[in-house]
Amino acid sequence: MTLKSRSRAMAWALVLLCGVAAAAQTAEVKVVGVWKGSMETQMGPVENTITIDSAAPLAGTIKVAEYEGKIEKGTLDGEKISFQLTVQYGTVSYEGVVKGDEMRLNVTGTTGNKMTLVAKREK
Repeated sequence: MTLKSRSRAMAWALVLLCGVAAAAQTAEVKVVGVWKGSMETQMGPVENTITIDSAAPLAGTIKVAEYEGKIEKGTLDGEKISFQLTVQYGTVSYEGVVKGDEMRLNVTGTTGNKMTLVAKREK
């Protein structure tokens, strides 16, 4: 093999390797389904039910204690997920990661209070 053909073969191998790596990074995380978890608040533990109907665009509903509404401003980027829920007193923001059947979320309440929610996919 000549130096020129060896360089060309290495270039094609590099292009192929980069393509495989990019495809692995953009593989869609499976989020559609019902997720349930509890988070500790100033008023004690609060149950959350997150129902995701569609990943692209991210859509569904959230039920937090007696409040229920549609997912707003939902995004899914690889394992990273974020969305909001508007309730009577303001907006609750969720941001975190999805890995398998577990969603780990940092939740910011309507007054800026921070909570952690670990939701598991219902089977």
